Amino acid sequence: MNDQLQKFMFSAAPVRGEIVSLRNTWQEVLTRRDYPAPVRTILGEMMAACALLSANLKFDGTLVMQIFGDGPVKMLVVQCSSNLTMRATAKLSAEGSHLIGDATPFVDLLNASGHGRCVITLDPTDKQPGQQPYQSIVPLAGVNGPLQSIGEVLEHYMHHSEQLDTRMWLAANTERAVGMLLQKLPGDGGIVPHPGELDADTWERVCTLGGTLSEDELLKEEPETVFRRLFWQENVQHFEPVGARFECTCSREKVGAMLKMLGREEVDSVIEERGHVEIHCEFCNQRYEFDPVDVAQLFVADGLSQGVTPAAEQRH
Repeated sequence: MNDQLQKFMFSAAPVRGEIVSLRNTWQEVLTRRDYPAPVRTILGEMMAACALLSANLKFDGTLVMQIFGDGPVKMLVVQCSSNLTMRATAKLSAEGSHLIGDATPFVDLLNASGHGRCVITLDPTDKQPGQQPYQSIVPLAGVNGPLQSIGEVLEHYMHHSEQLDTRMWLAANTERAVGMLLQKLPGDGGIVPHPGELDADTWERVCTLGGTLSEDELLKEEPETVFRRLFWQENVQHFEPVGARFECTCSREKVGAMLKMLGREEVDSVIEERGHVEIHCEFCNQRYEFDPVDVAQLFVADGLSQGVTPAAEQRH
């Protein structure tokens, strides 16, 4: 009940929906980093949105949602796999914490100079030779000016990049990250209603009902209660709920591979200064330390060197 996503389909029209609630998954992110309140809210909304978008894909891999800001928040990243394992992190500018107040708006955080952008990447698990991840980049602005929330950014993305009319309601606090998505499918969306049952007004009606949903209601009520209050008069098909959970994919082996990509000379220079290499995962805050012997073994195993030198400190 704490961490699950529920899909549903309106029977009389090509309209689908999802509602997600993340409690333990979101808490796992918050216990690892202390973010200013407005950054925490946006990151939580991104987690809920990433789960909603990922669940709509017939795709085995990872959906990566990144926002690159030009204000005090430099980057927000959420990753969600096709089985709804998730992780998230945020990076502030050097002076970012001092520039962010409790009520700093979305635009001032991420799009202060109008150059912020959102990047959506689909990274398949089993890539074919030469296959690159699919990536789409959209600015944090629409035809009418800067977009005011992550929900608006993703609605804009879905409309212009995927040609799908989409509405999203997102909210996050220190307890939960929650969201609801409604999406109008092209054509008949694969549904086969009985004669006389197709309702052309369904999309407008359910979006109007969704528009009555407040952030407070979305955060305080369980998904079943929210759904029942909004759509109790609609004929809806429900699908089996899917569980979500926090999982970080970092490992000592992956960190070692990253160091080998940097090259022995670069790693040696860090070692000479610090005496060891220390890597902290930005997602889970796990610490990996490589002493001079570890580094020597790393490069010897790769056939690059036989020598032992001192090491350093880096973050990734």
